[in-house]
Amino acid sequence: MDLAGWEQRYRSEMDAVFEPSPTPLLAETVSHLPPGRALDLASGTGRNALWLAQRGWSVTAVDGSPTAVKILRRCAEQMNVVVDAQVADLERAGFTIEPDHWDLIAMCYYLQRDLFESSKQGLVPGGVIVVIVLLAEPGKDNSFRAQPGELRRCFEGWEILHDREGSDTWQHKVAEIVARRPVSEVR
Repeated sequence: MDLAGWEQRYRSEMDAVFEPSPTPLLAETVSHLPPGRALDLASGTGRNALWLAQRGWSVTAVDGSPTAVKILRRCAEQMNVVVDAQVADLERAGFTIEPDHWDLIAMCYYLQRDLFESSKQGLVPGGVIVVIVLLAEPGKDNSFRAQPGELRRCFEGWEILHDREGSDTWQHKVAEIVARRPVSEVR
């Protein structure tokens, strides 16, 4: 779905009651980490960002849909948590990932290949990235789907904490990876 399609979808859900239940892989990963600075890319209405903020993380959430960000901000206010929610078109370089800044970066159900390198560099040494993307399937539009093994190759040389390709809880074919930036990475 393109950005305009997502914007329309969020507008139709504007008055829905929002319950922040995070992506299970993110919740499992974070249970082993101390709170720090987190970046949620393509955050949508912020289920991951809000959940992280409730657990003491300093969170920046970025999405291209003004309506999604409006919903996220409203929920953050209702939940009495702070999330730096920003509207930015990631495909048009609307947000710059600051190098060596983030302890955690989440990119859940969003594939934009040119964000991988800046996300990797955006993590502090020892920082963790959680990526979940749809996998290419026969008969589907595979423009925004990863090829089998693609995430693994992208994070070669990193400590892989989780690596799986298969079905998620909604029966989507997905690739998941959780990787830690090497502490002694040569730059």
